[in-house]
Amino acid sequence: MTAQRSELLRALNDAHGAELMRYVVRLTGDYAFAQDVVQEALLRAWKHPRILEQGDSAARAWLFTVTRNLVIDDRRTARSSREISTDSLPERSEPDATDALLDAWIVSGALASLSPEHRAVVVGAYYLGNSITEIARTEQVPKGTVKSRLHYAVRAMRLALQQRGVTR
Repeated sequence: MTAQRSELLRALNDAHGAELMRYVVRLTGDYAFAQDVVQEALLRAWKHPRILEQGDSAARAWLFTVTRNLVIDDRRTARSSREISTDSLPERSEPDATDALLDAWIVSGALASLSPEHRAVVVGAYYLGNSITEIARTEQVPKGTVKSRLHYAVRAMRLALQQRGVTR
């Protein structure tokens, strides 16, 4: 029985779906809303099998009546009377830089708590993107010292951030 109803509904949609769409678009001017209304009308036809079993002209008249009533019901709702639809937003949203600014403030505070030697290797490695060799040459210390300072500087940064309640 369900397969038969599916075939009847498909035939009903094929016969009248495009005309229903044009009718609702003409009434409302809203293509997306028209799709919703036509789908709802066909769903109601599915729920009332006697409509599907009637003749083509009776089913057509029923579909157009249901479609018109759905449009009227929607226009009577509070949403319809209070909302204005538009294709463009009245204002452009811009990315908020507040989080980045707060992060920079917290990190600069944590960096300030480091010794000058540790701060130099952290800035050289993480902000300037220098290699261990380049940092060693700039600071005029062996590469092993740079690695050691970087290790202890990262630990000190983690501790400074924990004290500020940023990390665990």
